Amino acid sequence: MPRLTPLRRQYLEIKRQHPDAILFFRLGDFYETFDDDAKTAAEALDLVLTSRPVGKNQRVPMAGVPHHAAEGYIARLVARGFKVALCEQIGSETVDGLMPREVTRVFTAGTVMEPGMLDARRPNYLATAIHDGQRAGLAYADITTGAFATTQLASPRALAEELARLAPAELVLPDDEAAVTDMPVVSRLPRWRFEEGNARQTLLRHFGVQSLDAYGCEGKSLAIRAAGALLHYLQETQRGGVGQIQRLATYSLDGFMALDSATRRNLELTETFLGDRRASLLGILDRTVTPMGARLLRERLTRPLLDVAALNTRLDEVEALHGSGLARAALRDTLKSVPDLERLANRAVSGRASPRDLQNIEVALAAVPALREATADLPALATLAAALDSCDEIAGLIQSAISDDAPASLGKIGVIRPGFSAELDGVMTSSAHAREWVAALEPRERQRTGIASLKVGFNKVFGYYLEVTHANADLVPDDYIRKQTLTNAERYITPELKEYETLILNAEERILAIERRVFAEVCGRVGDAAPRLLATAAALAGLDVTAALAEVAARRDYARPALRDDIGLEITAGRHPVLELGDGLDRFVPNDTRFGERSRIQIITGPNMSGKSTYLRQVALIVLLAQIGSFVPAAAATIGLTDRIFTRIGAHDELHAGRSTFMVEMVETAQILNHATERSLLILDEIGRGTSTYDGLSIAWAIVEYLHNHPRLRPRTLFATHYHELVGLAELLPLVANFNVAVAEEGEDVVFLHAIVPGGADRSYGIHVAQLAGLPRDVIHRAGEILKELERHAPTAAVEPSHLRRPQQAALFPETSPILDELAELDVTAMTPMEAINMLYAWKRRYGGET
Repeated sequence: MPRLTPLRRQYLEIKRQHPDAILFFRLGDFYETFDDDAKTAAEALDLVLTSRPVGKNQRVPMAGVPHHAAEGYIARLVARGFKVALCEQIGSETVDGLMPREVTRVFTAGTVMEPGMLDARRPNYLATAIHDGQRAGLAYADITTGAFATTQLASPRALAEELARLAPAELVLPDDEAAVTDMPVVSRLPRWRFEEGNARQTLLRHFGVQSLDAYGCEGKSLAIRAAGALLHYLQETQRGGVGQIQRLATYSLDGFMALDSATRRNLELTETFLGDRRASLLGILDRTVTPMGARLLRERLTRPLLDVAALNTRLDEVEALHGSGLARAALRDTLKSVPDLERLANRAVSGRASPRDLQNIEVALAAVPALREATADLPALATLAAALDSCDEIAGLIQSAISDDAPASLGKIGVIRPGFSAELDGVMTSSAHAREWVAALEPRERQRTGIASLKVGFNKVFGYYLEVTHANADLVPDDYIRKQTLTNAERYITPELKEYETLILNAEERILAIERRVFAEVCGRVGDAAPRLLATAAALAGLDVTAALAEVAARRDYARPALRDDIGLEITAGRHPVLELGDGLDRFVPNDTRFGERSRIQIITGPNMSGKSTYLRQVALIVLLAQIGSFVPAAAATIGLTDRIFTRIGAHDELHAGRSTFMVEMVETAQILNHATERSLLILDEIGRGTSTYDGLSIAWAIVEYLHNHPRLRPRTLFATHYHELVGLAELLPLVANFNVAVAEEGEDVVFLHAIVPGGADRSYGIHVAQLAGLPRDVIHRAGEILKELERHAPTAAVEPSHLRRPQQAALFPETSPILDELAELDVTAMTPMEAINMLYAWKRRYGGET
């Protein structure tokens, strides 16, 4: 084995401790990477790949970045899913000729705290998950805010839904667990770290308690296992510096509306299918002016409530500001100047606050009196206003301790205000004479020597010096000692100058040390007040969200919904909150929605491009908005609390999982049928279109019957379809009603009216839409000919009683036939969907001419 240099051995030993991270190894003013890390960093960061000798005739790849710019490079690596271990030089003295080094921090997607690496308007969650095949445990934390929560879930499906809600930046799993494909960054811990005994001890040690009873997770084994593993991961990456994790909340999903990942995606709650946040529901609602408010609004939007009283409290708050434009404007204007108190307080607790951070805490606290004044005449906001604590003693401490013009970091003198620390003032005073002496040296020496061009300077290598040009060399006094020769000048020192230099430099080192210590003490006192600061931050966020929702409601003519603890749902002149603002759209056409005993399941037919999908989505979004405590885009709305919103919209495959488009559609539909309840809202769009016409029609028909007949179900359902045959179900099933999107025809011209009206449609106008899309004229003409032939020979009309049939339609079944006799004898309520499909296939073989 080649003989390695001591530095190379030190590097390899540290790298072995962090095999899954890119090691940033401090060498002088650079962080260097080596070997495969260097190749990865060079490619990801567009660095020059060089090499370094590590032994006799041996070189290894190397790439480095300046230490002062490291944060930006680390941020880019973390954004791409890499871990970065920061290895620093420890101390100032060498040991056996080698500077001691150790990893002081590991940066991962879920553990960064630096503002430059974070999106201020969304949380940065780290999550852990564990399951036993039936139940699951989940924990998540945001170390920038101190949030730490855990829960025990009834099924892996519930775990998937909660992960979809949280959208963590990083998910930590046991090292032998299958990866979760939807997670951007997945990290690993040994499974034994998830064992209950280890997890429990980690939590008990951190919180300094003997029982977990106070945190609500005692007896919830999987919740404890997830929380303990997460805390260990934080301690490992932060090197124990997780003092901001001061509380653990155990929560339940029972009080919140459940939304699966498909529904979140289909409703485009936080981003569109193309990843655009601005065109999502969140983008439309988010008129918050603080990062804290933006994060709270996102949380509410992804976690609708099931508590009428709590929702009405939120609506009362929004209504108060909706009705008072002056108070709303004053409140929002004041909030615009409020920094992110939540994250600032946690940086103080964790010991990573800068002087500017403390000054910003003072700025946030200074806004409290004005906010109280703005809400003084609004009783509905009294609870939020009462939670605002100006923390006068903390604001006063920061004001008296931190200089107005303090530097951005602790690396420079001037952080602590004169008069705050007697020790610091004493050192400053003792060094002032030396600084004054040096400041007066240049004019004094010019006068003494007669050298008008003499200069006094300083650099880090030689310290203070006197510089004299070669032309004046004859005038140099005997007490000058030559220190450095330049091209045109000589640099000198004097014994007296060195004495004052020593006084100044020693004083600077002492001043820096004292300022760091005093600043840490101030941070500690600010950190001790973190509970009060965080309570104020929560109130600020609540006021910001309330004012933002009131602003949106006032500008866009939203109405306050009436909430009830029943299954009713009535919307008058409802609108899609996003599409009504779309560029290039004609005037948006509002629509009513009413679910009654005779219209629990609504079959919606109509042309392509007429607005069926928009209508379906807007109903779901109005319900969701009501259950986050927002006004809604409608003239009026009465909302019976909805426990779940399910959507089956659009076509996409999951080839990575071996699922075709139709298989994905059927899997999502199966999940809906298995988990919906009477209180759910189902949005079903074109079920069955991914297979043959008869297959798809059979499945769609059976699904409607199942929703209607199953005693657990009968949910409020909007079922959009092009299978016009389904409109006949309204005559067979008492809870089913037909609606269609109105169309006006004038000759060959077709106008989509975008209005939902009672009754079924018998045409889809697909060829007309194809023409609008620009298909060649020959294709359009030929498609029209083929359609006429198909309509003449293939029975595709609706199943309707004879007195309702249109003259041009042929019945799917004759009025009397063996199949109708069999149908009359069927016990539909006792049949499963599969039995219904099998019966349809049997009829198809028997009466459709198939062998």
